[in-house]
Amino acid sequence: MPEDDVDRIVSAWRRERPELDVTPLEILSRISRLARRLDLARGAAFSEHGLDGWEFDVLSALRRAGAPYELSPGALVAQTLVTSGTMTNRVDRLLARGFVERHPDPRDRRGVIVRLTPEGMRTVDSALDDLLAHERELLADLPNGQRTDLADQLRLLLTPFERSEP
Repeated sequence: MPEDDVDRIVSAWRRERPELDVTPLEILSRISRLARRLDLARGAAFSEHGLDGWEFDVLSALRRAGAPYELSPGALVAQTLVTSGTMTNRVDRLLARGFVERHPDPRDRRGVIVRLTPEGMRTVDSALDDLLAHERELLADLPNGQRTDLADQLRLLLTPFERSEP
């Protein structure tokens, strides 16, 4: 295996603090570093479509909802893990760009629903196509079986966090 920055960091900690078990760093530091690099790569992919990451998150939540591509603001909050105040601001900004519309909620006359516009759908679909092509390239050196194994192992790490969230 080629040596990476985490190997050097772990080696230095083992030298400086031999009494500590620093093996969690071998996994979690790599995940953290990958997450930062992926955020930058995704940001670059989204910017090619004039989107910020948060815009893609909201638009893709609406797109995944299926026809008629609408959700309540509360459902958007739950899917994007932001506060309701933040979501209101985000919906306002997407509305101004013509990517979403607000409509009265037929099931709750006090509520609203947020619906993806045709322009929002074209934008999120195009951004997703490019994102997936880019991410396939990032995973190209990992054989398919190892991709499946890695996805399974990461799921095991992630699910306890998701279970403990409200």
